Amino acid sequence: MDENIYNEVNNENALPDEAPQSGNFSSLDLADAGKTHHLTGMYRNWFIDYASSVILDRSVPHIADGLKPVQRRILYSMKRLDDGRYNKVANIVGHTMQFHPHGDASIGDALVQLGQKELLIDCQGNWGNILTGDSAAAPRYIEARLSKFALETLFNNKITQWQASYDGRNQEPVALPVKFPLLLAQGVKGIAVTLSSEILPHNFNEILEAAIAYLKNEDFVLYPDFQTGGYIDVSRYNDGRRGGLVKIRAKIVKSADNKTLSITEIPYGKTTGSIIESIIKANEKNKIKIKKVDDNTAANAEILVHLAPGVSSDKTIDALYAFTECEVSVSPNCCVIRDNKPCFLGVSDVLRYSADNTMELFRQELSIQRAELLESLMFASLEKWFIEERVYKDKGFEDSASMDAAVEHIFMRLEPFKDKLVREVTRDDVLRLMEIKMARILKFNKDKAKDNIAAIKAQIKEIDHHLKHLVEYTIAWYEHLKEKYGKDYPRRTEVRVFDTIEAAKVAEATEKLYINREEGFIGTSLKKDEFVCACSNLDDIILFYKNGKYKVVKVSEKMHVGKDVLYLNIFKKNDKRTIYHAVYRDGKNGFAYIKRFAVTGVTRDKEYDITQGKPGSKLLYFSANPNAESEVIKVLLKPAPRLKKIQFDKDFGELAIKGRQSMGNLLTKNDIHRITFKQKGVSTLGGREVWFDRDVLRLNYDHRGEFIGEYRGDDRILVITKKGEFYTTNIDLSNHFEDDILLIEKFDANKVWTAVLYDADQQNYLYIKRFALELLNKKVSFIENPASQLVLLTCTAYPRFEVIFG
Repeated sequence: MDENIYNEVNNENALPDEAPQSGNFSSLDLADAGKTHHLTGMYRNWFIDYASSVILDRSVPHIADGLKPVQRRILYSMKRLDDGRYNKVANIVGHTMQFHPHGDASIGDALVQLGQKELLIDCQGNWGNILTGDSAAAPRYIEARLSKFALETLFNNKITQWQASYDGRNQEPVALPVKFPLLLAQGVKGIAVTLSSEILPHNFNEILEAAIAYLKNEDFVLYPDFQTGGYIDVSRYNDGRRGGLVKIRAKIVKSADNKTLSITEIPYGKTTGSIIESIIKANEKNKIKIKKVDDNTAANAEILVHLAPGVSSDKTIDALYAFTECEVSVSPNCCVIRDNKPCFLGVSDVLRYSADNTMELFRQELSIQRAELLESLMFASLEKWFIEERVYKDKGFEDSASMDAAVEHIFMRLEPFKDKLVREVTRDDVLRLMEIKMARILKFNKDKAKDNIAAIKAQIKEIDHHLKHLVEYTIAWYEHLKEKYGKDYPRRTEVRVFDTIEAAKVAEATEKLYINREEGFIGTSLKKDEFVCACSNLDDIILFYKNGKYKVVKVSEKMHVGKDVLYLNIFKKNDKRTIYHAVYRDGKNGFAYIKRFAVTGVTRDKEYDITQGKPGSKLLYFSANPNAESEVIKVLLKPAPRLKKIQFDKDFGELAIKGRQSMGNLLTKNDIHRITFKQKGVSTLGGREVWFDRDVLRLNYDHRGEFIGEYRGDDRILVITKKGEFYTTNIDLSNHFEDDILLIEKFDANKVWTAVLYDADQQNYLYIKRFALELLNKKVSFIENPASQLVLLTCTAYPRFEVIFG
């Protein structure tokens, strides 16, 4: 583009007179072919006008009534059609098109969404299913009418502001006089040009309680509530403002046999179909292990996830949250139209505005009612005076030559009575008196007229009281709504604080890691090489080398890591229980140092040093201890002059656990010939909490399954089988257990056990046996005859049993 033309285009003052302005469309003129047309102002005028139209007239709700324009027009059309009976949705859509210029499809979709919220519209027919995502039937087949709640809270033509419709043929509301925080109850999601709005729905009763608390100058807090139920973490909700975040989880229930998971409530915005698809994808990527998924959803959600054999149900639940749509994150963005422009607020700001607006609407309603009652009082008083004083029988009235003379006569008679009236008498008032028919005069009852005036005055007094106490009046209104409709809207979504699920911990170990030490490769595809451990494709691997270097790498099919790998295994970030023991030579001819350290966090693929990094440094001894167990090693020195003692033992338990960069303690200044392992010690980090997962019959430290105690040092696990056999074992995670476990717990030598059994040696009579269990590594039975049957086992100090015969 020529530079002069570019400068002219960007000069705001260069807009030519003939350039089309916003809203004034000029059709293509073929006579202009070949001429140069400048694009100056195109974005400034046309784009901004388009963006403003989308923001103000389509996508973002108005704070006054909480509705988008299409929703407001639908509800107003339904009010005009309302006769208490259902109307075809096609009919409602057609009527709404008088006010909405964007076509029947947008109206129909918006109407279905309103109906599915189950608040403002009473639906009949197939309106779709928010759980499965099934669409509603065609508009000609389904029907709708306004709910009682909508009729009670949304409409009052006397206080509604009106504007011309898009074609000028009709009048439509600028905003409905909604006397309820509708925006917070329904929620909204809208995408406009340059901005979006996402306000989550909240609980009906909690909204009313919060509004009452605000009017009472009390603190309040609001959290989302969804029709689909589930769990929600609102720790970062931030009052629904921009930058906030909520996490939503499905409700997952384990079956009695722990072989099937049932998803009974789903996250907001998701469907059972999308959740099942995400589960299948996670299974295909080996993140979880399942046999099949069934969808039994009807009125309530029910997705059955059948687990593969040997899979932990607890671990699978965490994996479903980590890898599927069973957990989603939503970023709220409370954007509304206020003062004809978009504003970003919090949900508490919206509630305060709504409560204040409701009070203002009540003030207007009450003021109009008061004015109407004053008019009724005015005419009732005039009528009573006119008939009681028999003005219509006055000679001057009957002989009046003209209408003006008759009016003048009534004005003259009213002079003594004017001070008792609520306002000045007008000619229209007098003409209205003259229109009273003789039949009404003949039926006039003085006492009834007096009672009517008294009743009107009482109503005016009541309204005056309400106007002076608008806050209390509004609170009573909210309490009325809660009492009348609140029972239909219990909280469905449970507020919780979610634990952070580490994907690597819950991913199924479907891969196997191998190492080729000769060529320096590791990976999951080296099937013919040395097996290291089971892993998942999300795991990290830590490698230690003979020269004292170490690093962490990602699991892959095949990776070159170099030769001289001394140790490798799965790396768990922030693992303070796994303690490494090392003896190294500092430099080629340096002293030997000993150290204990943990590796809690490193940068992937970056090389680190156990030694001080001097050339020629070497690891002389290395071990990894998953529970910080101590070790005793035997150190054999090379013979040397004046060296009397050439071997000694060293206990790692005597050393403090330090950082991985520490030098460690001096072990010896002499040359070391060999270091050998002597014996294993107990953990030096205190007790470790252990869980037993019955689904996979394995121990774990990850809070899966049943908690079986905190273990220190030489503490053992007691295992009792259903056959009456028992044994003890350690807390090694590699332990295998049989599936007939009756009881598993921490061993206590002081416990006395009581068993009730059918004794095969005594004609199967019931016998009671009390005994203590010994610390044994091998399996032993406390039932002498294998044919005997264990009925009951307890460690209660003073047990009592009830035996029922018959």
